[in-house]
Amino acid sequence: MAAAVSPPTIALLERAEKISQGAEAAIDIQNRDRCIPLQKIYRAQLHPPRSHPPSESSQVPEHVLLKHRFHKQYRHPTLDATLTKSRVAGEARALIKCIRSGVNVPGIRMVDATEGVLGIEWIDGKSVRFLLGGGAEGEEEAEDDSADVDTDADEYVEEDSLQDLTIDTDALMEMIGTEIAKMHQADIIHGDLTTSNMMLRHPSSPKGLQLVLIDFGLAYTSTLVEDKAVDLYVLERAFASTHPQSEPLFAGVLKAYEKKMGKDWSAISRRLDDVRLRGRKRSMVG
Repeated sequence: MAAAVSPPTIALLERAEKISQGAEAAIDIQNRDRCIPLQKIYRAQLHPPRSHPPSESSQVPEHVLLKHRFHKQYRHPTLDATLTKSRVAGEARALIKCIRSGVNVPGIRMVDATEGVLGIEWIDGKSVRFLLGGGAEGEEEAEDDSADVDTDADEYVEEDSLQDLTIDTDALMEMIGTEIAKMHQADIIHGDLTTSNMMLRHPSSPKGLQLVLIDFGLAYTSTLVEDKAVDLYVLERAFASTHPQSEPLFAGVLKAYEKKMGKDWSAISRRLDDVRLRGRKRSMVG
């Protein structure tokens, strides 16, 4: 009897290298200080290199990042399949809209909504969180994931600093503010703006030095000023919690955002003040 053959996407995951595990802010109700992993991240090649020696004209196969929203045993199978398809397709649509609007985001390489897999461009660079001294991503889960994640994953990127990348902090903040403004002008709300979800592409890469927004798993479309203000507030809180003494940094982000948004900034600025006030009241109440 012939052995069962795995579907192409599953076969791709089986030969891929697991990099990390993401939670996307899903909180375990039984243990609110712990996140439920909703997806796994892999590094793979869509077209593995051939066995024969490559010629001078042949290109090295491109690496891609695979986001796998695996099946959840705690959900009804029909509901799980529907939600998985919807969220994978939604993230792909958000990325496509950003690309068409000129926002720097990873390119899409494959979509298999049925299997819950989204393949995107592998970004050769470092996260803004790392470059600003906030530590590497996933440090909080290091103990929990140490048995699952390949510890050699960091070998693919050199330990660069802002100075090595020929850019200063002010210029980086300007790049962040500009890209967020371009995203909001396209009416895309990221939903999880943090410095971990921003990468600085290495100057030696084909596209050169570039600020790239990543992880659109919680993104959605909205024209509301409120949603854009909340997006900014989430980033402001992320700066405060991850990068101490970060007020001047976020001020630089808002300055560039204001410049790019033009006349639309006034309404967003007023609403951002309202959101901040509500946030402070919520913190006082507990």
